[in-house]
Amino acid sequence: MNGRHVVTGVYCAAATPLKASGDPDLALFAEHCGRLLAEGCHGIALLGTTGEANSFSQDERRAILESALAAGIASDRLMPGTGVAAIPETVALTKHALSLGVTKVVMLPPFYYKGVSDEGIYAAYSQILETIGDSQLKVILYHIPQISGIPLSIPLVKRLAAAFPETIVGIKDSAGDFANMQALVTELPGFSVLAGADPLLLPLLKAGGAGCITATSNLVADSLRLIFDHVSDPAKATEVEAAQARINAYRTLSNSYVQIPTIKAMVALKRGEDAWLRTRAPLLPLNDGERADLAAKFAALD
Repeated sequence: MNGRHVVTGVYCAAATPLKASGDPDLALFAEHCGRLLAEGCHGIALLGTTGEANSFSQDERRAILESALAAGIASDRLMPGTGVAAIPETVALTKHALSLGVTKVVMLPPFYYKGVSDEGIYAAYSQILETIGDSQLKVILYHIPQISGIPLSIPLVKRLAAAFPETIVGIKDSAGDFANMQALVTELPGFSVLAGADPLLLPLLKAGGAGCITATSNLVADSLRLIFDHVSDPAKATEVEAAQARINAYRTLSNSYVQIPTIKAMVALKRGEDAWLRTRAPLLPLNDGERADLAAKFAALD
């Protein structure tokens, strides 16, 4: 590590709109990416958990990434998720991104088999990176054990960062354990530790973290950017605290029901676009009662 973060800033864990047919709405997705950048995001972390990535085929994932690029989103502002259960498919998705000039990716470990050792996870990442063999690639590891069932321990992360120092440059920590994030910042100077939970952005930045990749940035990118830009400015401390409080309120509301359908319903309310209400099974849209309750509470925010 060189002491400087390779990936830093506010990245949106972008939701993916669907057509009535259930196919990804590529035009609306590309428009959403443009709006998020205009509202303050440094970049778009598409095809992650919030983006329902693991409900899409490889072809669909490729098309979603290509749609953003075709709409004029710069390749260096996109950071797709490419980690899936099978190593050859992770390699293929990552190579596809690289072929389009997209060099930064977020990579889950192979996640189907549970209870695997750190040695096994290390072997998987090593095989992926050695097979790809591209010096341009920058990987953000994805630690979300409550969903993947595969924790990325600090000793494992340190070992991977030491073995691939120019490639494995950071981690998205979505476990919600601030002590783990602090330890990563302390033990890996220059490693880009990115918060996956919006309420932890401010404390993580104060501890020396690199930024965030969060779901609520689909809704309040401006507030997240304000925090990122002014965290060290005493004159802006009141504004920063108010921005974090606003973010927390949106995050709390997004947890009222199943989070991803709720985030999408909140985007539908913000944008006035009902296409956002759709989800891909096994996730289901909010029912009419839930939507009415959410709409009333959403209107009271800000």
